[in-house]
Amino acid sequence: MANKRDYYEVLGVPKNADDAAIKKAYRTLAKKYHPDVNPGDKTAEEKFKEVNEAYQVLSNPQKRAQYDQFGHDGPQTGGFGGGGFGDFSGFGGGFGGFEDIFSSVFGGGFGGGGRPNGPMRGDDLRYDLTISFEEAAMGCEKDINLVRDEECPTCNGSGAKPGSKVDTCPTCQGSGQERVTTNTPFGRIQNVRTCSRCHGSGKIITEPCTKCHGRGKVRVSKRRTVKVPAGIDNGQVLTIRGQGGLGEHGGPPGDLQIVISVKPHKLFRRREDDLYIEMPLTFTQAALGAELDVPTLTKPVKYRFPEGTQPGQVFRLREQGITHLRGGGKGDMYVTAVVEIPKKLTSQQKELLRQFEASANGNQYEKKKNFFDKLKDVFS
Repeated sequence: MANKRDYYEVLGVPKNADDAAIKKAYRTLAKKYHPDVNPGDKTAEEKFKEVNEAYQVLSNPQKRAQYDQFGHDGPQTGGFGGGGFGDFSGFGGGFGGFEDIFSSVFGGGFGGGGRPNGPMRGDDLRYDLTISFEEAAMGCEKDINLVRDEECPTCNGSGAKPGSKVDTCPTCQGSGQERVTTNTPFGRIQNVRTCSRCHGSGKIITEPCTKCHGRGKVRVSKRRTVKVPAGIDNGQVLTIRGQGGLGEHGGPPGDLQIVISVKPHKLFRRREDDLYIEMPLTFTQAALGAELDVPTLTKPVKYRFPEGTQPGQVFRLREQGITHLRGGGKGDMYVTAVVEIPKKLTSQQKELLRQFEASANGNQYEKKKNFFDKLKDVFS
């Protein structure tokens, strides 16, 4: 007994822990180390034995009092081994049995998966929809071809031929589940699983419906019109409630998830609800200023570029961007001036530029003046 760990240490609780804390710790550790969760893991198996033994002692007021006073050896030569690992008395009675312990792991019963013939919500369906940049910005309506299961109109979803008899499954008595007892090295364990005969439906159909072949549903393809709101962006999802997969056993249908893909635009870039565009200006337009037609998503708008516009200078056009998805105005448009230096000049044009350069006194070039002023300071 000298190498045995303290029972309180095994369960990870203090010595003054109440019954609720001991039970909670035991539930957590039993689920963690149970052989069905860790098949073939000898270390987990030993941990499970150790946890079970500790709980058998600490959950019993009389045994706990003796353990607190005498330790592992106890007042008798037999110690506190109890019935050994094969004695699962700690699982029974007020504790709730295996199903109670493992319900949170296996969903409704040890080894089971809930009620297979109960109402179940239908699956969500995904549809990928590609739209243009303008359609995303201003909204549109799109016709889509949606393929999904719907209730069979011939048998009204029962799966049985109209007028035929539907029997309750004799194996599971209509529950959709069956219990299977397995002999293991740790004792007899009872598992709950989907009924192997009726496959969870709880009923036996002797004459299947000729339309759906017993499925209770048929595959239907329908054209539907989808309204895409103005301002939607690439990768966003439209959810249409109740237009997804058919529910099972009276459960509600799932939703239709429409994933939006937006084609890129040749001129505009989008960042959230703002638009960005590069506007080419000639050397003369930038120097003297010019009123130009700036393209937008709807129609060109006139904008006055000021005298001395610099390359890369950005101008803001208010509310010429994308409509806010949830209403309340639009984003802005940012216009970047791209000043183009002329190429392939004629001799006359070159001479005119030389005359202009010769007449310049330096005040026309602020960046150049600042550069040489800084250069002078560096070497002075």
